[in-house]
Amino acid sequence: MTENLEYRINRPSLEFKRLLFLFLGVLLFVVIYFSPPWSNAIDPAGKHFVLNNQAKGALAVAALGATWWVFEVVPIGITSLAIGVLQVLFFIRPARSAFTDFMDPSVMFIFASIVIGMVFTKTGLTKRLAYKMLLLVGEKTSRIYLGCFVLTAALTHIMAHTAVAATIFPLLLSIYGLYGEGDKSTRFGKGLFIGMAYIAGAGSIITLLGAARGAVAIGFFNNISGKTVSFFELSYYMFPIGWMMVFILWVFVLIFFRPEKNTIPGLKEQARQLNTQLGPISRNEVVALVIVSACILALCLRSVVPVLQPLDKTAVILTSTILFFITGILDIDDLEEIPWNIILLFAGAMSIGFCLWETGAAKWLAIKWLMIFHRNNWFIFIMGMAFFVMIMTNFIMNVAAIAISLPVALVIAPYLGVRPEVILFVSLATAGMPFVLLVGAAPNAIAYESKQFTTAEFFLYGIPASAIMLIVVGLAVLFIWPFMGMPVNGS
Repeated sequence: MTENLEYRINRPSLEFKRLLFLFLGVLLFVVIYFSPPWSNAIDPAGKHFVLNNQAKGALAVAALGATWWVFEVVPIGITSLAIGVLQVLFFIRPARSAFTDFMDPSVMFIFASIVIGMVFTKTGLTKRLAYKMLLLVGEKTSRIYLGCFVLTAALTHIMAHTAVAATIFPLLLSIYGLYGEGDKSTRFGKGLFIGMAYIAGAGSIITLLGAARGAVAIGFFNNISGKTVSFFELSYYMFPIGWMMVFILWVFVLIFFRPEKNTIPGLKEQARQLNTQLGPISRNEVVALVIVSACILALCLRSVVPVLQPLDKTAVILTSTILFFITGILDIDDLEEIPWNIILLFAGAMSIGFCLWETGAAKWLAIKWLMIFHRNNWFIFIMGMAFFVMIMTNFIMNVAAIAISLPVALVIAPYLGVRPEVILFVSLATAGMPFVLLVGAAPNAIAYESKQFTTAEFFLYGIPASAIMLIVVGLAVLFIWPFMGMPVNGS
């Protein structure tokens, strides 16, 4: 009776807020799209970049999409559909371009990663891993946080953070099931899943295997600066930053999501009993491990063995999906369990990302922003660039965020006496940690599937987390990297 009364009282308020932000998104679209022409962006060489009607339309669609995503005025996948439809109806991009992006290889990579997580759950591998880990870390919730985060970060050193998040997600569900609160949203649940998303990003900056952005950025760096950065050089400079963020974010989660229970009495014994009940490892578990391990090995070798580099990572990981069905681990009914809302979310993110890129809107934004700092102190310029990459990587692919900002920053850097290596590593660090919007990275969206937090909560807690990240990057530029041997100033 009380619950029904609260529902009747709260429903009108929630509906009003939903309609308010729904129309706010529409208003932002209309104001930007129909506004008079905006001023040109001018790069350091004096070249003018015009914001044409299509580019202005791309900014309008991005504003609407961001508003609807943050406040969930409709399901996040439906917002993605609106992004594609608006591009077509307002002649921003043709339908073939707008909707083809919905099946971009990156979207299919996310699909295959989620399937791997499903397989780990169905075969029982996640429970087996969860119980083993709980036996190791014990019953204190703070140590459970730490154990989950360290495992997540370590895995991102050898496999893509999307695949790591999809693999860790069901493990966290198993651990949360032992917390004793059912499906109820709790501080511990929020910390567990939001923390996993943040940590997956922090860990992924350390090696080239953590995400595709590293290889793309190094390619731009080589072409523009004429210098090269090796696999091990990148890891050398990124290792302290990535792991500093892992432990700082652990403290962050303990402060903002302090668990309702300091310990879970009897958890260790319960985990031992449940682990025993699982019995010996099954045939499906062995087959799943072999398939996933083979895919991970192929992806790792692809990054370091030249002859394997032409292999597409999406094709490699989709092979695992096909093999799961061939071997009978999955069947047709399992396709109904795939979270299509999350797949659509990233499909829309890819579409608006390419829209901003192809129309020139992203390039216009990058030049407008970075030229504000081109006469400032070198450190202010670097942090200004870091801030821009951080904002952009929350809205579009981090690869695209690097692609639009790095070339401009590398052109401006010599005028301020900033070494190009600093620009590269700052871009990679900030692009790897989008903590504000779900569309910023696949682990964010995968964590959202837990239903432990809302998009607005993720946005809210992402602001201080992003501020902390910028502070750590600033410390790296001023103290850590110079101490490690990276010169900051000079040609």
